Amino acid sequence: MEKSYTSMFLLLIAISSALAKDMGKKETKETTTKPKLPQTLSRGWGDQLVWTQTYEEALFRAKHSNKPLMIIHHLEDCPHSQALKKVFAEHKEIQKLAEKFILLNLVYETTDKNLSPDGQYVPRILFVDPSLTVRADITGRYSNRLYAYEPSDISLLYSNMQKALKLLKTEL
Repeated sequence: MEKSYTSMFLLLIAISSALAKDMGKKETKETTTKPKLPQTLSRGWGDQLVWTQTYEEALFRAKHSNKPLMIIHHLEDCPHSQALKKVFAEHKEIQKLAEKFILLNLVYETTDKNLSPDGQYVPRILFVDPSLTVRADITGRYSNRLYAYEPSDISLLYSNMQKALKLLKTEL
């Protein structure tokens, strides 16, 4: 009887020791990976730029600052959105010009149907002037997705940003 208690005791010690070693490996594996940085409002579109948090805040700031609003609709797991984001964030002229806008990037749809005049797709970039009018006349190059841009369209996007600023000066 005494032998069986001793055997059970040794077996429990062996199992505990093995589990403790396994737990130690998991902890070091988790601590060696880089911690995920907190996400900013830019979501990678330009960390040095000032981004608004909500559509309502963006409209308020556009109206009261007399600056146009640029709204970027995208999804974090969309490869097209990711490709455009990378080019947008690395394009120095776009980043500099973007400082003249109220900026908002959305990973969800708003209830304002004016922001999806030709459907809900991503990536989609729309401009809203300070009178809170969606500039449906500032479009990309696609006839079936008027407000879509691809990485190769970055010069067109830059041109459209300039157009939004120019129209602001001439029309308001």
